[in-house]
Amino acid sequence: MPRNLPIALFVAALVVVIVGVDVLIFRHHVWARLMMNVGLVLVWAAIYVRFLYKA
Repeated sequence: MPRNLPIALFVAALVVVIVGVDVLIFRHHVWARLMMNVGLVLVWAAIYVRFLYKA
């Protein structure tokens, strides 16, 4: 399996989750939407560093 495939799938899943949460829950709440997006990116970054990053 190419090395970039898991990273591409991870980023695609991140985009799907962020857009889904925005549309379903925080459609009319601008600041809550921004905070949730930042929080989701930080959580996904932590998961990436913990499980997928190979130094």
